[in-house]
Amino acid sequence: MKIAIPVADGQLCLHFGHCAHFALVEVDDATKKITTNRLVEPPPHEPGVLPRWLHEQGVEVILAGGMGSRAQQLFAQHGIRTVVGCAPAAPADLVAAFLAGDLVTGQNACDH
Repeated sequence: MKIAIPVADGQLCLHFGHCAHFALVEVDDATKKITTNRLVEPPPHEPGVLPRWLHEQGVEVILAGGMGSRAQQLFAQHGIRTVVGCAPAAPADLVAAFLAGDLVTGQNACDH
């Protein structure tokens, strides 16, 4: 499984569409352990670009602080599950909590 997390300054960036990088974290499905964790620069932000790009990267899940409903729909059309309302933390910590079923989410930090 591959999980994407928008990142700024080494932590989850609350505004999904304007992050400096994405952490692409690969997880071994059998052991639920992180196998790779790399930062990549996304293409310039334009409507519809990120869902296609992340799908091309093999992403299956996105952990985000906030994301608009239209973006969530576009990701769903690409078969990507979105989890919103995550608090800022290091990507590896968020993934570990998600895999353990302990990820605490609050309100979607996006208002559009």
